Amino acid sequence: MRERSGRTVRDLRRENRTAVLQQLYFDGPLSRFSLGPATGLSSGSVSNVVAELVAEGLVEEAGSVDSGGGRPRILVRIRPHCGYMIGVDVGETRVRIELFDLALTELARVEKPLTGGPLNRYDVDVVVGHLLEGIAEVLDRADLAPERLLGVGIGVPGIVARTPEDGAVVHGQTIGWDAVPLERLLRESGLLPETVPYYIDNGAKTLGQAEMWFGAGRGARSAVVVLFGSGVGACVVTDSLRPGRAVEWGHLTVRVRGRRCRCGAQGCLEAYAGAEALLQRWAEAGGRPPGGADEETALTAMLAAAYPAAGDDGTVPEADTTALAVLEETAEYLGAGFSDLINLFQPERILVGGWAGLQLGARFLESVRAYATSYALSYPAAHVHIGLGTLGPDAVTVGGAILPLDDFFARGGRPREAGPEEPAPAWRATLQQRAAN
Repeated sequence: MRERSGRTVRDLRRENRTAVLQQLYFDGPLSRFSLGPATGLSSGSVSNVVAELVAEGLVEEAGSVDSGGGRPRILVRIRPHCGYMIGVDVGETRVRIELFDLALTELARVEKPLTGGPLNRYDVDVVVGHLLEGIAEVLDRADLAPERLLGVGIGVPGIVARTPEDGAVVHGQTIGWDAVPLERLLRESGLLPETVPYYIDNGAKTLGQAEMWFGAGRGARSAVVVLFGSGVGACVVTDSLRPGRAVEWGHLTVRVRGRRCRCGAQGCLEAYAGAEALLQRWAEAGGRPPGGADEETALTAMLAAAYPAAGDDGTVPEADTTALAVLEETAEYLGAGFSDLINLFQPERILVGGWAGLQLGARFLESVRAYATSYALSYPAAHVHIGLGTLGPDAVTVGGAILPLDDFFARGGRPREAGPEEPAPAWRATLQQRAAN
């Protein structure tokens, strides 16, 4: 039976299950009585869906509450151990792999360092090896069978495209990845069963999803979440429960014929505001970044030089005026970049995350706000809140774990199935025939 909208009864049942699962996940435990108005479903539909989910082991009873004079109402919740996810962050200095249960409790964590220059540390074989070893290690530490995974979500730098042959293909121009078939390389290892999918997406997108679901984006209808590390990226979200869209914001041109960017172009925002470029500009201006230190340590040193803390005797050392000048110029570049996000997308919120963003934001976010407001159109600038993300530097792995969780909800908590292939529309065959002639 098919509804006039094109949805089958099976589709409607799946949507009802999705609505109940999502409501229980974000606001549970809840009674069946409360689930009705919260999901918009009838009491009969709620009872049927909850009974199915309990029978399948996805939902369990969780105590009761008074009902204002009647019988106590039984609360139900999602069982935390009915599914598991792995979240991965392919970062600038290391690959982090974390195993979570459905409640996003961390069960195991492994970090694999990435060393050497950008092209060396992102050697494809090295990264794939780290991913496979890390996935195997967290499963072993938690004594978990791979078949119990809902999936593995991986946040990577660069643009992620998909092909029927290779699945997710990564185009990471700044790290030397040219059409790397990452999903196929992982799948060919045979580490995980075919029933356990890999979800590979841009790291800014996974960060954005994490902040919208569990962090500073909760309650917003639209937001832009900025990932600020060695480089910069962003995720544009227009529906708080659906995945956002990764945008290469760091490669917006902010200065014609400006500094050379890691991508090869000139004048990109990343060439001025990424942590790597920021430290280079400090050195070029006469600053003294600590030799041999990684970027995170060097950026900490730069901030300490620009904003020195008081000594034991209460006196404050003189600030490094070179570091201060470079940071102030960076705040203006970031403000100009934020103004473009404001004018283009008119979001309710702009949230700054990533290890460098969290370090820098605490110091000069007010200055960035002032520049963004001065460069943006007045109406959208007056209606946007600019703030820091709240999930910390681990947010990309949480967002990676959300990718299989989101798909789990979309399928109504049912296993992945290969459905019957539907015939193509008549117009497609007609146009293909015209093209052939």
